[in-house]
Amino acid sequence: MDALRSYGVCLREPALQSPRLRRGDAYKRRNVQWRFPRAAVVPNFHLPMRSYEVKNRTSTEDIKALRLITAIKTPYLPDGRFDLEAYDDLINMQIVQGAEGVIVGGTTGEGQLMSWDEHIMLIGHTVNCFGGSIKVIGNTGSNSTREAIHATEQGFAVGMHAALHINPYYGKTSLEGLISHFDCVLSMGPAIIYNVPTRTGQDIPPHVIHTLAESPNLAGVKECVGNDRVKQYTDNGIAVWSGNDDQCHDARWNYGATGVISVTSNLVPGLMRELMFGGKYPSLNSKLMPLIEWLFHEPNPIGLNTALAQLGVARPVFRLPYVPLPRAKREEFVILVKEIGREYFVGDKEVEVLNDDDFILIGRY
Repeated sequence: MDALRSYGVCLREPALQSPRLRRGDAYKRRNVQWRFPRAAVVPNFHLPMRSYEVKNRTSTEDIKALRLITAIKTPYLPDGRFDLEAYDDLINMQIVQGAEGVIVGGTTGEGQLMSWDEHIMLIGHTVNCFGGSIKVIGNTGSNSTREAIHATEQGFAVGMHAALHINPYYGKTSLEGLISHFDCVLSMGPAIIYNVPTRTGQDIPPHVIHTLAESPNLAGVKECVGNDRVKQYTDNGIAVWSGNDDQCHDARWNYGATGVISVTSNLVPGLMRELMFGGKYPSLNSKLMPLIEWLFHEPNPIGLNTALAQLGVARPVFRLPYVPLPRAKREEFVILVKEIGREYFVGDKEVEVLNDDDFILIGRY
């Protein structure tokens, strides 16, 4: 309270002070000593806005045990708003086919195209409807520390089980800045750090992660650099999820990864579960590789959005700047589905090749 009182007194003092002049002292004006305005020094009394009674709160150790986490797609209505009915169906299919967690509003879910109101609403909706059956990990990271703090506070307030945090992109910071940025959000609850230098332009080096691992709230790392980096962490007891579907089988069984945070599991969650739970399965891994390569022919989530539309489980609506894959690639997807088996894919409609004019592209929503 003393600190707060001094802060208040500081504000009440005149910002610009000079000696009081009497009527006959006009000649002395030239000698007045002006003082610069004094800034109020505000003590650091900020406390995290957190609650230990949040519904569905889980422990960091529970998050560390998850092996299949799906970076879930966000489907849209023709006017660009969320299609919650289609979204609920997608989540239900993940639960039925064995996914243990979902990333809400990640890159795959197009959190980068959402307002924060939309973002937090979708996290809250997912928790309210499915939080008892699947772990909800909200992507509340940002390149602004202030926004990351605020979004993470809100995400935990609506009940998410853990947060996903990216390192500041575009306006990159120093390695010391990275540690300070993550320290600000780790105090609020379980968190996964996401390292994807191809998107952020900056690698999070191991010594930063080792420093952050001192926090009991660090669940682990979603690592996209490769399996040698995965092994660096697992050898030191840090949980890692492969962020690369094409490397996740080997990461899991040869390099000690806990599991995968997957895009492909949006389409074939049951097969991805087998890949993570059933022991080494190189034949299944090889069988899925053409699908994975197709999905990432263009930047994610372009391929996934196109695939789910052709499977009939999401409307063919794209928020720009994403556009569907060209017709030749759409035809290739139909062949891939038939080769793998339609029964392994989500939904129950026949896969079809959509025409260009079937897609709706929305720039304002």
